[in-house]
Formats: sequence, structure tokens, C-alpha cells
Amino acid sequence: MDGGPPGREQGLNVLGHPLVACSQGEPVTGFYRDGDCSTGPDDLGRHVVCARVTAEFLEFSKNRGNDLVTPRPEFGFPGLKPGDRWCLCAARWREALEAGAAPRVVLMATHQKALEIVSLEDLKRFAIDLS
Repeated sequence: MDGGPPGREQGLNVLGHPLVACSQGEPVTGFYRDGDCSTGPDDLGRHVVCARVTAEFLEFSKNRGNDLVTPRPEFGFPGLKPGDRWCLCAARWREALEAGAAPRVVLMATHQKALEIVSLEDLKRFAIDLS
């Protein structure tokens, strides 16, 4: 534990290394709004896949009922734009994958809990941080 909220799992990424931050700037991502894709028992959506969102994905998500573009100042959410990094729900990323709209991912910032929902092979095909 890193001293974050009770039950929070900082943990490891999908490659078995310590999880790194998904985004350092605005908007602040993560279920705990701390910049990384850590999770815990209260994160029912499993916001564990660090993705660099695209216009295609944002439209896909909006059409599925999750508008990530429109600012929601009452929640401190400025809205996303293509190129932003965001911790996505693993099930939504898989849904986007199956629909041909999956954004690229940052493996070093994607929590290992994502592997309960998506395969490492699929994540690697969309990785922006493999050399």
C-alpha cells in the first residue's frame, strides 16, 4: 500500500512491474483522481486500462452512454479530447476492441487487474510503450 485510500491497490502493471502514472497533467485521471490506474474494492468499473483516447473511441463511448467529451464542472471534469490519457474501464476497452474502436494503451500504466477482463495479447497489440 502507498498510503492512499483504504483498500486501494497500487499494485503491479500487466507486465508485472510497479504501476506507473497514466497521466501527470490535466485532466487528472484514475478512479482515485491521482493520475494512475490503481483500483480497489470500491472501483466497481475497474478503471484500470491506461489509454490514449482517440476521437473514434470518444464517439464510441458517447454512443454507449458514457460521454467523456462534455465538460462536467460540477464533478471537476473538463472533458477529454483526442490524445488525452485516461484510465478506462477494462470492460469498456474490451467492448471497444470488439467494435474496432479500441484506443492505444500504456502497458506500464495499466493495472494487472485488467487481465481479469482483457488478454495481455490484445493489450500488447494496442501498446504504445513496447519497444
